Amino acid sequence: MTANCSFAPTRDAAEARIAAVRPADYARSRNALDGAVTQLSPYITHGLVTLPEVLAGVASRHRLQVQHKFVFELGWREFFRHVWAHRGDAILQSLHTGPLPDAAYTRGLPADIRQARTGVPAIDMAVRTLYATGTLHNHARMWLASYVIHLRKVHWRDGADWLVAHLLDGDLASNHLSWQWVAGTGSSKPYLFNADNVARHAPPPWHSGGSVIDRSYEALDAIARSLQPVAGAPSVNGIGVDEPALMPVPPAGRGAASLQAPDAATVAGRDVWLVHPWALGEPPRDLPVGCLRLGLLLSDFHDAWPWSAARWSFVGARMSELAPLCWHGSPHDVSRALEGARSVHALDDPHVASLLPPAATRWAPQRLFAEVARPCASFSPWWTRVTRGVAHLHELPGLAALARHGSAGPLFDQPDDTQRQPTTRHP
Repeated sequence: MTANCSFAPTRDAAEARIAAVRPADYARSRNALDGAVTQLSPYITHGLVTLPEVLAGVASRHRLQVQHKFVFELGWREFFRHVWAHRGDAILQSLHTGPLPDAAYTRGLPADIRQARTGVPAIDMAVRTLYATGTLHNHARMWLASYVIHLRKVHWRDGADWLVAHLLDGDLASNHLSWQWVAGTGSSKPYLFNADNVARHAPPPWHSGGSVIDRSYEALDAIARSLQPVAGAPSVNGIGVDEPALMPVPPAGRGAASLQAPDAATVAGRDVWLVHPWALGEPPRDLPVGCLRLGLLLSDFHDAWPWSAARWSFVGARMSELAPLCWHGSPHDVSRALEGARSVHALDDPHVASLLPPAATRWAPQRLFAEVARPCASFSPWWTRVTRGVAHLHELPGLAALARHGSAGPLFDQPDDTQRQPTTRHP
C-alpha cells in the first residue's frame, strides 16, 4: 500500500513534526485554517508517538508554562480518553438531551453532503479536503458537524460515524465526543457558526456569504431549536465528488498481500508482541528477548468500523514495516491460535481492548497528566484536577517519568484488569 505522502507513516516523520512545532505561532493562529497547527494527530492516534513524547520534544526547544494553549489542547485528547474509560460504549449515545430530542433528527447522511454539493462553500470545501487529504482542521470539523446537526437535522451519530471512517486520525473518543460537544448532547449548548466566522478563519474559496449560514447567531440558535431543517441550494448539475469507498480490510496491495489467517504453528513456543493499528510505535523495552512482532487486524472491530483506502494505506505501510506477517481474524480464532505461545503482549488501547486475547499481558502508554479516578463530565473540572499543584511543566507525570528513565522513547505501564476498556462497535 502507498501511504498518504503528506503523512509518511514513520517514526522519523512524527519526530520531524514535533521538531517543527512553534508553540507561540500555534497559540496565535491555531483557529485559522492556514494556521500553525501541528498535524500530529495521525501519529498520536496510531501510537507512533505518545503525548509525553510530544510535549517533551516541544518543551526541549521552547519554554512553556503548564497553562500554555499547546499543553491545554493536548489535555483535550487525554480528557476524551478519561470520559471513554468511565462511560465506555455510552459515548456512542447522546450523553444527555440536546436542543431537541434524539427522535427529532433524521438518520443517514444526505447524498449532497457526502458528495460536497450542498451549495455552502465552507461545507463542500471541508468534504473535498477530507477526501483528498484524510484530515481536516478542527475548526472545519466543527463547522461541518454544526451544519449537519443543526441546519440539516441529521443525528450527530450518523455524521460522527461517517467522519471517523475517513480521518487518518480517527479516534472514537475524540471524534464522537467532539460531535456531541457540537450537538449540545455533551455540552451545555449547541455550537453554532455563521458566514462571518468562516470569513475570519478560512481562505476565500471557503467563504459562504449569501448561503444558508449567512445569518445572525440569534437566527441560527432559533433554527437549532426548531424541528424544521434548513435546506441549502444543492448542485443538481453533477458537480461534486465521489465518496471514497470504506472497507473492512485493506485494499489489494502490499498490506493486503501479507494478511494471513491465525496460525498456531507460527507462534508456538514464542513470545509475541501484537502490532495492532493503535500500536504502531516502538514496543516496550522490557519485552522478552526475541519477541515476535505479529501484525493483527481484528475482524469484529473493522467489520463494524470500516476505513478508507487512505487510512488503510497509512496503517498498512507502518504495520508492514514493524511486523513480518499480519493476521486477520476473529477474536476467538486469534485467541485459539495464540494458546500455544509462551507469552503474549499487547498495547491496551480502548478501540480493541475487549477483543484482545484474555491471557495477553496488557501494556498502556504513560499518561501525560495525572489519572483522575472520579468521572468528570466536562473538561474544566478535569483540567483543574490534573493541573492542581503543578507549577512547572516537568512536574506533569508523563514528563517526570521520561526524565526519571532518561528515555527518548515511549514508556509503558502494565494496567490491571480494572483498567481495561470495552471495544466500541455499532449498537
